[in-house]
Amino acid sequence: MVKISSIKNGSTWSRSQVGLGKNQTSEINVGVVLDLNTTFSKICLTSINMSLSDFYEDHPSYRTRLTLHVRDSMEDTVQASAAEIPITISLVNYVLDEWSMTIAALDLIKNEQVSAIIGPINSMQAKFMIRLANKTQVPTITFSATSPLWTSIKSPYFVRATLDDSSQVKSFASIIKFFRWRRVVAIYVDNEFGQGFMPFLADTLQNVEVNRSVIPPEANDDQIEKELRKLMTRQTRVFVVHMESSLSLRIFQKAREIGMMEEWYVWLMTNGMTHMMRHIDRGHSLNTLEGVLGVRSHVPKSKELEDFRLRWKRRFEKENPSIRDDLNVFALWAYDSITALAMAVEKTSFNSSRYDNGNASSKNRTDLGNVGVSPYGPNLRKALSEVRFKGLAGYFNLTDGQLNLSTFEIINFIRNEERIIGLWTRRDGLMNASSNKTKLGTVIWQGKSKVVPKGWEIPGKKLRVGVPVKKGFFDFVKVNIDPITNKKTPTGYAIEIFEAALRELPYSVIPEYVSLESPNDYNSLVYQTWDAVVGDLTITANRSLYVDFTLPYTESGVSMMVPVRDNENKNTWVFLKPWSLDLWVTTGCFFVLIGFVVWLFEHRVNTDFRRPPHHQIGTSFWFSFSTMVFANREKVVSNLARFVMVVWCFVMLVLTQSYTANLTSFLTVQSLQPTAITVNDLIKNGDYVGYQCGTFVKDILLDLGFHINQLKPFDSAKQADEFLSKGKSKGIAAAFDEVVGRKQSK
Repeated sequence: MVKISSIKNGSTWSRSQVGLGKNQTSEINVGVVLDLNTTFSKICLTSINMSLSDFYEDHPSYRTRLTLHVRDSMEDTVQASAAEIPITISLVNYVLDEWSMTIAALDLIKNEQVSAIIGPINSMQAKFMIRLANKTQVPTITFSATSPLWTSIKSPYFVRATLDDSSQVKSFASIIKFFRWRRVVAIYVDNEFGQGFMPFLADTLQNVEVNRSVIPPEANDDQIEKELRKLMTRQTRVFVVHMESSLSLRIFQKAREIGMMEEWYVWLMTNGMTHMMRHIDRGHSLNTLEGVLGVRSHVPKSKELEDFRLRWKRRFEKENPSIRDDLNVFALWAYDSITALAMAVEKTSFNSSRYDNGNASSKNRTDLGNVGVSPYGPNLRKALSEVRFKGLAGYFNLTDGQLNLSTFEIINFIRNEERIIGLWTRRDGLMNASSNKTKLGTVIWQGKSKVVPKGWEIPGKKLRVGVPVKKGFFDFVKVNIDPITNKKTPTGYAIEIFEAALRELPYSVIPEYVSLESPNDYNSLVYQTWDAVVGDLTITANRSLYVDFTLPYTESGVSMMVPVRDNENKNTWVFLKPWSLDLWVTTGCFFVLIGFVVWLFEHRVNTDFRRPPHHQIGTSFWFSFSTMVFANREKVVSNLARFVMVVWCFVMLVLTQSYTANLTSFLTVQSLQPTAITVNDLIKNGDYVGYQCGTFVKDILLDLGFHINQLKPFDSAKQADEFLSKGKSKGIAAAFDEVVGRKQSK
């Protein structure tokens, strides 16, 4: 038989068995199964013992007392000697690390008649424990088995006083969405712990391509390196790691060794790893994690927690003087588990002291066939589900048999520190840790970079980008040369548009620019070995046969530029040109008509219009003319005449403004006339024309009917201006260029 190491922890409360009446207390046996060879179990055991002491010190009037029976599962010893140990339980279908835990649990149920069991400590040991709990109706409380794989099994007596790993997947979805990553690789361990997490992650990231990388739990360094190098050959650079912290540390160490924790790589860790990393190698392991992001459950700060942390440290160092470690969140959940169990036991009525059909006198202490059924298991399970209190790790509330927490911290590992850069809640999603803004704080990524990685890159290859450079046109593309390093750096509008588009991609693309000085023909670019070409390129039919174009970001087309001819007229009578003859005659007639109408209404009542006939005629015509400048000396008495003058004032205002506008246009714009009106005029006259060197405009001019001898190329806007200034005899009569080139010339 397997040796069972047992420790009874009920001596502290032996006095509770003494007394009568109201002072009488009942001892309730509770089993605790831990691997006491590990530091993790020792840390949790100290918390369990302190929880028991603290609870009954605060509740001395309780009628019940928990008596702990601790079993050391000795997992390593069992696995090493499993081949030599005869055992009556058929465990063919279970892995070796379940044996020790289940044997210890059977011993507690058969021989100690425990009312509840604290355990298992990991997800791999949970399968048989769940079945055993259901068979015996003994509530089994785990504070560290987080795999959601067991949630799907109908296990009403399996209580998870810790977080289900599936509760954190939405926080990862929010992070991935926030940084706009489209692909991730999930690296997980090939056991119940990893397999239970993956379906929930993949289901939550439905809009993201999720690839998988499986690591065996017993993988050596060579196997780990082989798998990581395989991932390096892929394009995805975002990795979500979910496994035990000791194995994950080896993953990170090997990844840093082979260059997978440099700039542009993204590493994300799940809850358990993020909590436990600082407990490995006395915290020195954090140096390996610089630039990594982690998600961990939020533990609210409180005075009680700080007080417990100090008391726990003193007691742990006293019990384990050779171990130096800190309190972890699982120890807090272990503390709260005992508190919850003690409260539930107090609410439960214990009338029977033994299991139904139990046989404690069996010769085989771990014979599954003689296991009985706990008579008070259903009531205790119900009482546990109703327990509510503020624990050290937060508010304790079991929903569907597991702890219900809704807040996670987003951790950025920087040097040897864990910096909280944000929070995630079910209601609000991502939030800044220092404000209510819905965004994260500054993240220091791999390579100490603050630039958000795009999450994708072409392994071992940069995007080779051709850049056509012309001598006289630098607004779109210009190459700056460092005089010391001779390094060429392209700038300009086209480069800015291209790099802005690259930043919008869901992956990282690093361009390598190769400049092509003064290309004689842009069409030749399509025959070169580029990955892309950036510049002032126009989409044409023949080029589209060989390459693909992006959507245009500038106006396209061809424009013609010609010199202007100054047609300034020196004629003295130029002031008559704004109006036509008909308008002049019509205006004059209206002057006479208005003067006559005003005289007709005024000469009987107004003395200014009663003098000799020649004076009346002059006064009437002068009155209608002076209305333009509002210089009337005579007063109008008749209301009818006043009405006529109001209408005449509006007419004169319109005529005056029209005359001024037409005269201004005639003296400026209309005096500048182009030397050529149409392309046909140029072809008919045999004039020379210019075009920008290297563009497709030359082909268009030839198609229009120009002779090759009529075409003169120019390299810059300045040269085109010189050709036009010389005139059509010594220079060119017109310059043809793309619309984009014309705008550069301005």
